[in-house]
Amino acid sequence: MKKKILIGVAVVIAIIIVVLVVGISNIGALIKTAVNTYGPGITKTNVRLEGAGVSIFSGEAKLKGFHLGNPRGFTSPEAIRVASVFVNLDEKSLAKGTIVIDKIEVVRPEITYEKALGTDNFKTILDNVKGTAGAGAAPKGKTEEGGEGKKLLIRDFVVKDGKVTLATSLLGGQSISAPLPDIRLQNIGGEKEGASPAEVFKDILTALYAKITSPDVTNVLNEELKKLGTSLEAVGEEAKKQLETVGKGAKEELGGVTDRVKGLFGK
Repeated sequence: MKKKILIGVAVVIAIIIVVLVVGISNIGALIKTAVNTYGPGITKTNVRLEGAGVSIFSGEAKLKGFHLGNPRGFTSPEAIRVASVFVNLDEKSLAKGTIVIDKIEVVRPEITYEKALGTDNFKTILDNVKGTAGAGAAPKGKTEEGGEGKKLLIRDFVVKDGKVTLATSLLGGQSISAPLPDIRLQNIGGEKEGASPAEVFKDILTALYAKITSPDVTNVLNEELKKLGTSLEAVGEEAKKQLETVGKGAKEELGGVTDRVKGLFGK
């Protein structure tokens, strides 16, 4: 009898272990789904993660092929492309209200900085994210019960060995780039409470935009532009002209519609 009980206990323990292993091994798919589902709602652009692999023993994850698209009106294919991102999860926090990420390391991100329509792509994306964060949790970030979704707390966030490439029609197809200064942020989302994904991404994107527009980057870009007989100021002016042209075209189109409406009523 005692032997049967021991066998029964062993079977239950084995089942629990299998459930835990299968559950943890599915985290990669859940991460991919979460990024591809909630990302566009936060940035108002295309966001795509190609895959995510998670070690069930160490809690380490490797995100593969992260792409952040550009807003409407910008011609370059994407704003950010990263081949791989390394993540160290506190797996015990996955079942709690705040998911704790001990470290995220983004290595060799490729940044495309495009000036157009009187602004630039990163300012536009940042404004979108701020709007989402200011409105509270995104609608898709809420649970089925109507409560707020999971919060995030990132202990250590690192970006290194990045590159910024300027995109503008003034270059005539040529490409100029500058190294992106390394970034290190700590305790994103507060000491304990955590923050919504939109708020966390806002903090990260704010720091990234500050580096992209810093003298460390703009001075290098300007030196390369001078060799081509132009400058960032000229690129900015060209972006303003594009905006004026779009505005003028919209007014002309509106005027044409108005005239056609008047013609319909014989006025």
